[in-house]
Amino acid sequence: MADPDLALDLTHTAIPEDLICPAGDIVDRRALRAALASALSTAGSKGGEQRAAVVPILKGALKSGRDVITAAFKADPFAAGPTTRAYAWLTDTIVIEVFVLAHTHLHPNPTPTEGERLALIAVGGSGRGEMAPHSDVDLLFLAPYKLTPWAESLIESMLYILWDLKLKVGHASRTVKECLRLAREDYTIRTSLVEERYLAGDEALARELTERLRNDLFAQTIPDFIEAKLEERAERHRKQGGQRYMVEPNVKEGKGGLRDLQSLYWIGKYIHGVKDASELVAHKVFTADEYGEFRAAHSFLWAVRCHLHLLTNRAADQLTFDMQVEVAEAMGYKDTPGRRGVEHFMQDYFRFATDVGELTRIFLVAQEEALLKAEPMLLRLFSRSKKAKPPYAIKQNRLTVAEPDAFLTDPLNLLRMFEEALRTGTLIHSDAMRLIKANLHLIDDKMRANKEAQRIFLDLMLKHGNPERGLRRMNELGVLGAFIPEFEAIVAMMQFNMYHHYTVDEHTIQTISHLAQIERAELDEELPVSASIIKKGINRKVLYVALLLHDIGKGRDEDHSILGAKIVRKVAPRLGLSKKDCETVEWLVRYHLLMSDMAQKRDIADPRTVRDFAKAVKTKERLDLLCVLTVCDIRGVGPGTWNNWKAVLIRGLYRQTKFALENGMEALNREERGTEARRNLRAALNAQTKASWSEKEIRTEVARHYPPYWQGLHVTAHVDFAHLLRGLGNDEVRINLTPDDDRDATRVCFAMADHPGIFSRMCGALSLVGANVVDARTFTSKDGFATAAFWVQDADDSPYDEARLPRLRKMIEKTLHGDVVARDALADKDKMKKREKAFRVQTSITFDNDGSEIYTIIEVDTRDRPGLLHDLTRTLANTNVYIASAVIATYGEQVVDTFYVKDMFGLKFHAIGKQRTLERKLREAIEQGSQRARA
Repeated sequence: MADPDLALDLTHTAIPEDLICPAGDIVDRRALRAALASALSTAGSKGGEQRAAVVPILKGALKSGRDVITAAFKADPFAAGPTTRAYAWLTDTIVIEVFVLAHTHLHPNPTPTEGERLALIAVGGSGRGEMAPHSDVDLLFLAPYKLTPWAESLIESMLYILWDLKLKVGHASRTVKECLRLAREDYTIRTSLVEERYLAGDEALARELTERLRNDLFAQTIPDFIEAKLEERAERHRKQGGQRYMVEPNVKEGKGGLRDLQSLYWIGKYIHGVKDASELVAHKVFTADEYGEFRAAHSFLWAVRCHLHLLTNRAADQLTFDMQVEVAEAMGYKDTPGRRGVEHFMQDYFRFATDVGELTRIFLVAQEEALLKAEPMLLRLFSRSKKAKPPYAIKQNRLTVAEPDAFLTDPLNLLRMFEEALRTGTLIHSDAMRLIKANLHLIDDKMRANKEAQRIFLDLMLKHGNPERGLRRMNELGVLGAFIPEFEAIVAMMQFNMYHHYTVDEHTIQTISHLAQIERAELDEELPVSASIIKKGINRKVLYVALLLHDIGKGRDEDHSILGAKIVRKVAPRLGLSKKDCETVEWLVRYHLLMSDMAQKRDIADPRTVRDFAKAVKTKERLDLLCVLTVCDIRGVGPGTWNNWKAVLIRGLYRQTKFALENGMEALNREERGTEARRNLRAALNAQTKASWSEKEIRTEVARHYPPYWQGLHVTAHVDFAHLLRGLGNDEVRINLTPDDDRDATRVCFAMADHPGIFSRMCGALSLVGANVVDARTFTSKDGFATAAFWVQDADDSPYDEARLPRLRKMIEKTLHGDVVARDALADKDKMKKREKAFRVQTSITFDNDGSEIYTIIEVDTRDRPGLLHDLTRTLANTNVYIASAVIATYGEQVVDTFYVKDMFGLKFHAIGKQRTLERKLREAIEQGSQRARA
């Protein structure tokens, strides 16, 4: 048997000194090799017996090494570079030892032929020497010619051992010639070979591969490779959602993630043959400052990925909501007043993702221009090139600076660059981006006070038709935060909830994008009210500035609307707005949630709701501005947030408030609206052909309802109830399900003899079938029947398909007849998903006796879950509370359930003692349900 010490000659690997802890603490290679040799000396001669002898030793070394690295990393949770190198070195060591083992013990070959030379090479991430705890091991077995039986046996034995160690191994066996041929055909293979690194075996063979790749392939195909990487990057981003600010980003594959940084390294190595990213500075690919950003982002993202792997105990790269909390804690982020530690962590994440985006843009644009094929001569001769005003120039169809020194003599040029880009319709060249980013210090108080600077900035939003493009680029380069320092605090700020899809700054730019789309008449059909307001004329400057600043107060331990209004008092005058415009912007920011809250959390059929809102708004001008701002704000939350239901509510509140402001508050008369509703019902019933109604039946139907019944229901609902109540017996339950496409919901109408708790049983029945209640109203007729209308949506926030309505009806009937007890049946359904358990929502319960003339309004703001509405309504029913209507507003994991109620005597809940008792019981129901849902 060969001397194990002689096998050291097969490896030539130096012991690194830049690991998270001393290499000797991770694994003692000589001791490991001696232990393996000792185990083999007493093992049998068969391959299976030999593997069985060595695998436990290798497994123990791998586990103890990982434990040492993990402990050191947890003690220094941002030290990603030394940690990834340590994991890579440990893996290298184990892989090399297995190779040595196979070469010297399992398949000894004292006199190998020329064709039996074999080199072990790390490729891909393994070749780069960066590994997370659960990264794959990518290996290339390189032979001079076709594999011999000896080589095949050695490779097979080696792989069996690695698989026994539970390592995820990607492997290939090829010759140098095959590597070149396959790499020429397949960019994935070519990319993995860019990072090839010799581990063990025949070093001359490995060196031949490196030289042939560089001379015969890489040097001749640089433009093709760059183009392929650009296309690959675009496709990867498309699959990941196309947004850098996705709320659950993929650390590896997402926009601004590790793969983007690796693309820079691949291209840099492909072009310049560098072995380390730091060498890109010498090749003038990066400035020293840009390389510093590269290092910082690289280290942070790798730290996040390593923590993800350790916490999930697998190769996880998706920063789901629950993992964001755990990674933030592992990295030492703490809660502060107004913000959770996880929000600080994600803000850092998105800032680094933005830096990665800028670096890749600068790098790839530079390489594209320098190395990709030039435009065909004929195309350049016959196409009209864009012209730029001095001191600008157009280079490769991008806007740049003709003379940097002259450009910087006037700091206003830093703003004019964006104006010129919008005017010419060009993208900004990477050279110009670098120049701007390196000179942000020129944007000082003097420049901010400059009237021309104020004009340029406002014109960027008001004059070019696509303000979001200019603002987004200004934000990414740091110009927006420099010109409005108060904006810097919300750059990359994540809102840790399931409602907001974007960071605060990106949400702000999205809202401005939606306003620009309305102005361009792109949303006339979808947003007729907002489009009409814009076309009739509105103060555009006020509206754009209000949208830009509406969330500027977020992230502090104070109501962001109030704080934002205070900030506006400083910022709006600095942007050159008049005193009147400043006051209007301040009001809009202070009350930017008012219309949304009124429409979604209150019953807009109640005249008091409209009256109170009209008193707050005061003028038609403010109503118009607030309406458009509200629509843009909701649409800017994320895809799918704006829907027909919200549209109906906002339009209804706008039109009623406009009517009140134009005709006086007394025009909002409950009795007049009831008269009109009764008239509409009479007309509809008289028009019935299939089931004719006599005049006596119509009079009976119109007379049987109290005034509140005629508020807030469309005539189609009144017709449904008329049919349900016609001849209804005391022991009958009648149900009608109608798709209400105008509201993106299904309307469920119930009619039955009234009795206590019926509203709660209806809620339970709907919860059992997974229906999300978005609005509900219940009424008692003068002859003792309960009529209730619920608007429900399915799990996708859509109306139920016709095919699903029979099952919906059957389950509701079984529950209402007592065949199914909702509380028991809901126990298994009322569960929170794992990724949703990380969210915190403070429960708030308020009582309002002024918001309605007839009812006490109880508003419950808490954590949403499937059985919540049933629990709340059951608790109210058990306390003899009559529920007239329920308005449900959902914001991701948060829900606001608003109940219009009376006591058993038909009175409001004025007594503080009764309110506190009700609040205590509601809180107990919420807490008990929450514990059940989390179990």
